Amino acid sequence: MHPSALLGLLAFAAAVAAAPPGRHLDPHSSYSVKNLKSHIKNVVILEMENRSLDNLLGGQTLKGLENPINHGHYCNPYNLTDHSQGKVCSAAKDFDSILDDPAHSVTGNNIEFYGTFTPDNAAIASGKLTPTQQGFVHEQLRRYGDDVDKTELAKQVLNYYTEDQVPVFTSLVQNYLTFNHWHSDHPGPTNPNRAYVLSGTSAGHGTNDASFNSDVHGLTQRSIFQQLSETNHTWKNYYTNTDMVDAFFFDWTFTSGNTDKAVPLSTFYSDAKAGTLPEFSFIDPSCCGVGTNSMHPTGLISDGEIFIKNVYDALRASPQWNQTLFILTFDETGGFADHVPPPLAARPDNLTYTETAPNGEKYTFSFDRLGGRIPTLLISPWVGKGLVEQKGTNSDGETVSYSASSILRTLGYLWDFDPFTPRVATSASFDHLITNVQRGDTPVTLPQPKAFKVKA
Repeated sequence: MHPSALLGLLAFAAAVAAAPPGRHLDPHSSYSVKNLKSHIKNVVILEMENRSLDNLLGGQTLKGLENPINHGHYCNPYNLTDHSQGKVCSAAKDFDSILDDPAHSVTGNNIEFYGTFTPDNAAIASGKLTPTQQGFVHEQLRRYGDDVDKTELAKQVLNYYTEDQVPVFTSLVQNYLTFNHWHSDHPGPTNPNRAYVLSGTSAGHGTNDASFNSDVHGLTQRSIFQQLSETNHTWKNYYTNTDMVDAFFFDWTFTSGNTDKAVPLSTFYSDAKAGTLPEFSFIDPSCCGVGTNSMHPTGLISDGEIFIKNVYDALRASPQWNQTLFILTFDETGGFADHVPPPLAARPDNLTYTETAPNGEKYTFSFDRLGGRIPTLLISPWVGKGLVEQKGTNSDGETVSYSASSILRTLGYLWDFDPFTPRVATSASFDHLITNVQRGDTPVTLPQPKAFKVKA
């Protein structure tokens, strides 16, 4: 070996050995990327549905999480234009099933964040108009107020789950790493956000339009699936049912003959057991409504926890566990309240999306800001125990919130590809959160969830 190469290896070994378990090295650095590559060979993403951090993790007592149990109640007025009607505040214990699905369109998020369906985009971009997060209850009452008691409607969007209600999440939060500032990439509904996770853009789609249907497969942008196939990396999209198969959003999956890489969820469990999981596994839950397991209303939270437990337990028992990074995340907040204002972000492209608000006004969105905070965890024997990660750092050295595009930023380092979009390029990575010491204390199985009160 050339002396200079030997010196380089010794320097890297010394840097890694000197770094404490948990957070170490600088994000985007050569040392951090080398450490990531040396320990992580398989990445598994499970993307659940429609929950905010304050909602699902609002009762988690781990220090560092900004949530109602740690920082006090979060309140909203019943009526944004008539504060004499009073206000209501967050409280412990939410329902296993929310039967009145909150607004989570672009304009629905607008009124929840800014108090109007059509905020001034120029004022937002300049920083003169910032989100107040005061419109969640108002919008829920507007949607359902004639049919449901207003107290119950307020509970649906403001209340939070206790540690006892969500034992699977409680165990994961206490044993792995949770992001405190992870936002959805799009302040809108499911499919555009799922596209961001896989491609760094929704390509101008702001709602769940027909382009996402498997018989249309109308997205033409580059996806992680295409990237991996063209660079000889392996992947599969494991689906619970054919109503949600994210690889089928993309036309490339069909034109390239890769539809066979979308396989039923049962294959995931057999692959995990056999130690034959691909380098990249993307898992789709079932969605949406009664009997589904994504946590999207009106499915049960407890059913979603059972699903997460089953995936975790299979990974933990797999021969590949010691080289796996499991990313558990959500697509968007689903209109559930969160008190942390979403930040601005780089536009992924020059496309816009126009929507008609419930009041009949038109609103055009330029994809230049993030959505609300969503629960996201890193789960691996190579992450620290019971950690909370705050904001991250992008490659320009700026302190920014994490988002779905942070996944692509980090996977780019793992598998040597450039950012797909400016949004990905300017996102924080989390390569530095992979430690240099393998843990031996990760839970073998997670607790068994139990159904709890459903509001009829």
